[in-house]
Amino acid sequence: MIPWERLDTADVPGSGDTLTLHRHGRDYSIRVNGLELMNSRMHGSEESLAELACEGLEPVSGVRVLIGGLGMGFTVAAALKHLGPDSRVVVAEIVPAVVGWNRGVLSGLAGRPLEDPRVEVRENDVALVMNEARRDYDAILLDVDNGPDGLTREGNDALYTAAGLERARRALRPGGVLAVWSAGPDESFTKRFKKAGFAVRETRVRARAGNKGGHHTIWLGRVGRNS
Repeated sequence: MIPWERLDTADVPGSGDTLTLHRHGRDYSIRVNGLELMNSRMHGSEESLAELACEGLEPVSGVRVLIGGLGMGFTVAAALKHLGPDSRVVVAEIVPAVVGWNRGVLSGLAGRPLEDPRVEVRENDVALVMNEARRDYDAILLDVDNGPDGLTREGNDALYTAAGLERARRALRPGGVLAVWSAGPDESFTKRFKKAGFAVRETRVRARAGNKGGHHTIWLGRVGRNS
């Protein structure tokens, strides 16, 4: 049996957590403190996150989308397929090494989405990017950590609090969508999401492409047109 090979290690800013990048043949894995955070074989739900969030945006001019969490690039690549030529996708990734991996050894997995001229990468906390925005985005996609019940830095939890949801709502244009990926369901988060003033839809999607693998959870929250 071919063993997993560790390719690189990176510290997560603002925490004591460590990310490691591993390879096994054609497969790649990113782990946090030894626990697998993502695997290149399981990206169907990340693609579903983008497809659901960007539904109907392709014919709209001047679309702006914010993606929190770069991962292995599958969410960004899927979003680009559903957006027009004059759209803009801002990717907020707090770990510089993850950006480097996506420009290097991982670049071919999702078709080199960071080379698309519509993409801007910001090596920053997505919460800070949202703080700077006022009705700037038609969609915000949060694929950070494991969702509301995270594995990595405690600061990620703030994204899913009432204050974090209000921050996202202020950053969205009227009628905009906040899409949240999670490894599993979270009833308390669903209630909190609705209480924050979003019209919320929760759906379960398959982890792997081709309707395979386990299930992950995606929430879609839309703000009112008159917000």
